[in-house]
Amino acid sequence: MGNCIVPYCDGPKSTNIRWTLPAVCVVWQSAMVILFGAFVRYNAEVDAHWPEHKKAKNITSDIENDFYFSIINADFCVASCLIAYGGVLGKVSPVQLLVMTLFGVTLFAVEEYIILSLLHARDAGGSMVIHTFGAYFGLAISWVLYRPNLKDSSRLNGSVYHSDVFAMIGTLFLWMFWPSFNSAICLHGDGQHRAAINTYLSLAATVLTTVAVSSLFEKQGKLDMVHIQNSTLAGGVAVGTAAEFMLMPYGSLIVGFFCGIISTLGYKFLSPFMERKLKIQDTCGIHNLHGMPGIIGGIVGAISAAGATETVYGAEGLIGTFGFTEGFEHRTPAMQGGFQAAGMCVAVCFGIGGGIFVGLILRMPLWGDPTDDKCFDDEIYWEVPEEEESADPVLQYNNHAVTNKHAEIHFISWNC
Repeated sequence: MGNCIVPYCDGPKSTNIRWTLPAVCVVWQSAMVILFGAFVRYNAEVDAHWPEHKKAKNITSDIENDFYFSIINADFCVASCLIAYGGVLGKVSPVQLLVMTLFGVTLFAVEEYIILSLLHARDAGGSMVIHTFGAYFGLAISWVLYRPNLKDSSRLNGSVYHSDVFAMIGTLFLWMFWPSFNSAICLHGDGQHRAAINTYLSLAATVLTTVAVSSLFEKQGKLDMVHIQNSTLAGGVAVGTAAEFMLMPYGSLIVGFFCGIISTLGYKFLSPFMERKLKIQDTCGIHNLHGMPGIIGGIVGAISAAGATETVYGAEGLIGTFGFTEGFEHRTPAMQGGFQAAGMCVAVCFGIGGGIFVGLILRMPLWGDPTDDKCFDDEIYWEVPEEEESADPVLQYNNHAVTNKHAEIHFISWNC
């Protein structure tokens, strides 16, 4: 059944996680306490000895205290896991999500180190490190956990009007704050300014393109809320790697323009094709919002880096933007473009390879995952309040309107 290649994966299923979920939580929390106690300490920027450290290092301003960088990096790590969740949401148990997170965080730390430190690629907004890795990590797990009878619970995999409205509020918040996401770890000053401007322009272009394409491919020109909630953010994903580069305003608009088209058409045509032919059941469409835009972002970053010149950046700007210091002084923009492309390949390989490995672990019949006909049902793992039974409608008759027997029957049927 499914894409499983090991004999143990299709055993009987039990959704009772009364013991497994608490056990996993307690064991992992205990392990975290031990590991943090043994290896983690406050660094100089967080320690109470910061005033003495400032005097010793001749630091005159607290603006040099960038302790928030590590917190932001942790947020980026969690974001990659949240993206991966979108590929399996509704089809896995809370225990499986915990296992998935453990391996996802570990894989993210390794691939981030390879891309940013060893390859010295630039990825301020995480198009490669966060979005590409997270998307293909989740898609690979979804492929391994393929459910051939998922249609039995497809009636629950939908939306209602009020949930769409609440989801749209989330989209608005993401849209507004995406520029700060992409610019958070850029160089202070011009780098952060460029990142915020490039992101806003790309997002704006994506919105217009998404609305146009959604209307064009829907009957009677109506807009699809799935497109508006998701594809309008694709430009922010795609411009992430090159956010701090001299992409130029028109370049950001071009990136957003193409992302709006690709992401919207992906939801419309590619997702059904992937489920039908490739056996990848992408619950939230992460391939359209994070996967493809992330790859576009990696390509844009590689091209932008390879085409960088001192005329456009200035000598000091070129060194500062691409970090041509401390062992990388002899790297040229053309070489940097090659390493940017290599970084994108690393993200894809780690995502797919790691996802297949973790997916095989999650196929073990001990995590309490639901059967195909029980997917997308909250009652399996949550205490859900009973819905109030609706009262029978009260039929109100207008005797003056009833002129004959047939009219009475028709009137009663209409009220029912």
